[in-house]
Amino acid sequence: QVQLVESGGGLVQPGGSLRLSCAASGFTFSRYYMSWVRQAPGKGPEWVSFINSGGEFTRYANSVKGRFTISRDNAKNTLYLQMNSLKPEDTALYYCARNNLYPPYDIVPGRDYWGQGTQVTVSS
Repeated sequence: QVQLVESGGGLVQPGGSLRLSCAASGFTFSRYYMSWVRQAPGKGPEWVSFINSGGEFTRYANSVKGRFTISRDNAKNTLYLQMNSLKPEDTALYYCARNNLYPPYDIVPGRDYWGQGTQVTVSS
């Protein structure tokens, strides 16, 4: 069964950086597009970024473009999200998620294919 375990969240000041990791198992990781999704308190889930199966192509939500970088290491079955220049509005629970094998990919995947989440709090 699909398992996605996020780590690396924490409390940072505005302008700071964090690197999130996601350990994947239970499926052939290298065959799937992967996404990061976030959900702030009282709000619906927001798609943040995706990366294609081989890691050559990425896309970002306008709210994080230029600040966040998604990457993956297929040999390690691991997905990453490097977050720089963090803002208070980035505060949310961040989830690693597996996309379907067909487009679109810039959407929130079904909840069955998310991890447990890791909390990111940006505050002074």
